[in-house]
Amino acid sequence: MNWAQMYDCYGDIDRVPELLARVEREDDAEAWDELGYRLILECDLVFPASFAALPRLVRLGSRSAPARELAGAIVRCAAGGHGCDDLLAGCVEAIAEFRELLDRRLRSRPDDYLATFRDLIAVEGHYHWSAVLGDFSDDFYQVACPHCAEEVTIAIGDYGSYSAIRDWNLGDVDRRDLRPASPEELSGPGRWMHETAVRDGEVVLADGITHLFGQAECPRCASVFNIADEYASSNRPLM
Repeated sequence: MNWAQMYDCYGDIDRVPELLARVEREDDAEAWDELGYRLILECDLVFPASFAALPRLVRLGSRSAPARELAGAIVRCAAGGHGCDDLLAGCVEAIAEFRELLDRRLRSRPDDYLATFRDLIAVEGHYHWSAVLGDFSDDFYQVACPHCAEEVTIAIGDYGSYSAIRDWNLGDVDRRDLRPASPEELSGPGRWMHETAVRDGEVVLADGITHLFGQAECPRCASVFNIADEYASSNRPLM
């Protein structure tokens, strides 16, 4: 790796390799904190040094939670306009290794299951779902009805799973129950996400996914549409 070209968010080329060497020797909390803000800005911008550091972070990930978290954050930012597509392409092997690491960790049912699941979703390239997927205790998604263009609120959680029109004075009005997909009807990322959650005994997550990838009725025009298709078409990042 030619670190002379791998600048971080401050334009420095030497600080990130120094910090990586420190955390490889010992679990240095101060060094991890500095690595985090040098490799990723608060607005989710990444830099050449971010992708240069990714293989080393993945190698540390099997024994270091900060390494896994930082590697996951970098991968989740990979959809942005970072101008580092050549460096990202050079991380293919590291990302494949990270995929296996995350999948093994999910099988162990860790306390941070959802965060790990979202990292794996990003590794699979579904950045829009990685960014918004919640635990389905009280999740909301905004979609435009494909037939009348009305903005529809999709709620999935403990307080109900429905489509509605959001009124900021009255709340969610004219609610219509969602129509969850059966597991056999799922395909693509929805099927993979559901099968992973079922495999790992994440019942609430699996049920929420069937609703998210199911159908909703527009309260305004009564047309029925696929929730995930409409949400993805509006929120899928431009690569």
